[in-house]
Amino acid sequence: MFEDAHGVAVIAASDLARARGFYEGVLGLTPVTEPSEEEVFYRLGQTQVLVYRTGFAGTAKNTVLAIETPHLERDMTSLRERGVTFEEYDFPGLTTVDGVADLEAERAAWFTDSEGNVLALSERK
Repeated sequence: MFEDAHGVAVIAASDLARARGFYEGVLGLTPVTEPSEEEVFYRLGQTQVLVYRTGFAGTAKNTVLAIETPHLERDMTSLRERGVTFEEYDFPGLTTVDGVADLEAERAAWFTDSEGNVLALSERK
């Protein structure tokens, strides 16, 4: 059905300039189209990421973007150097230690962007 399709992560921002500062300055992404006052598109590997202006930014309590990396520790260190704080969780079935949850198939860590959206960083085992 979707043989020639591709997905786009859609991320809400209440302050697009601030969000661009995060996605470009902290995550190191580069716009792939000319940004407008309403939206900006990035590419993260094979994933297209749309950050758009809306009043609903940060209202989702779930992960809105997951980034899979083969270098979890290295990338967490780099993000921490750029001011990112990783979340600590202690729920049944999910506990983090120094920001990392050791799950069955992966190790994962969560953080928020400048707009309060939850992002994940993971490494497959």
